Amino acid sequence: METGIGATLREARGRRKVDLAEVEAAIKIRIRYLQAMENEEWDALPGGAYTRGFIRTYAIYLGLDGERLADEYKRNTAAPGGERTPKRVEPVPASGRGERRRLSGGMVAAAVTLALVALVVAIGLAGGDGDPSAPESSGGEGPAGPRSASRATAPAPKPGVEVKLAATAEVWVCLLDAGEDALIDGQILEDGADAGPYRSSRFEVALGNGSVEMTIDGRKADVPPSSSPVGYIIDSDGGLSTLEEGERPDCE
Repeated sequence: METGIGATLREARGRRKVDLAEVEAAIKIRIRYLQAMENEEWDALPGGAYTRGFIRTYAIYLGLDGERLADEYKRNTAAPGGERTPKRVEPVPASGRGERRRLSGGMVAAAVTLALVALVVAIGLAGGDGDPSAPESSGGEGPAGPRSASRATAPAPKPGVEVKLAATAEVWVCLLDAGEDALIDGQILEDGADAGPYRSSRFEVALGNGSVEMTIDGRKADVPPSSSPVGYIIDSDGGLSTLEEGERPDCE
């Protein structure tokens, strides 16, 4: 079914005088999917929210209204029984970025606990009676009187984990907290944009691609580069687990 979306994308790319290889490198969507959108070969695309995300990202890159074109695709192509189950997306080959090691949430919690214990011990030693042979100050009370030194109380750590996102290219984001409230409600983050920090005991996140640097409790998480939609669960210890297709939030 012709919708005019493909012609709009193709004409906008012609005006910008960029070829499909340049677009693929910029927005991390494979050439075969870009061609399918321009030719309106919708069955060659993954379907559902993923195809809408591709249209939205491509249109924004070309200076068009991505939300309008994505909504137009959904309105004109959705089957009476609902959208078809999304297919696996073929990723753009990785650029060779090295893997980053991630410290587990349990190790972070153990390190924080040890640091707090050491702080309390140090405060206790500093607040002791000191040398019993040292003379008392003229304004102080005798050995049986109350101590004048007060002990500081170590601040209690805040509950939950803290998450922050930084876009390394345009990316669609849906982020839910433990109560399934949308912290980022299916929005496009532009290249260089930050979101957060957010704090919750648990998060679910869906991304239109892997163009995100994710920071959990101040440490960068291992989010591999990908042109495919991806999803993750962040648990109460700061651990990151992959969500498969059909399990990811869609903020709709």
